[in-house]
Amino acid sequence: EVQLQASGGGLVEPGGSLRLSCAGSGFDFSRSTMRWARQAPGKGFEWVSIINSNGAVITYADSVKGRFTVSRDNAKNTLYLQMNSLKPSDTGVYSCWNMFNDHGQGTQVTVSS
Repeated sequence: EVQLQASGGGLVEPGGSLRLSCAGSGFDFSRSTMRWARQAPGKGFEWVSIINSNGAVITYADSVKGRFTVSRDNAKNTLYLQMNSLKPSDTGVYSCWNMFNDHGQGTQVTVSS
């Protein structure tokens, strides 16, 4: 059974930081391109970042470029998203996806004063 468990979300003030983690199991994590996506209330999914299997190829949405950093630890089957300079527009449920489009329920990030 594929599991993708995101954690690390919470309530943070504008300008603050959070670090999300996603633990993957049930598939070959080290060979899978991984993605972070977010969904704001009442809106569709927005791709935030994509990282290839060895971390050598990374892309970001324009909305988060320069503020978010994606990384992975294949030895721990874990994907990370460091989020800095957070804005209210970053509010949403953040989920991680594998190359087969499996994804977990995500973790809530709320940016508000």
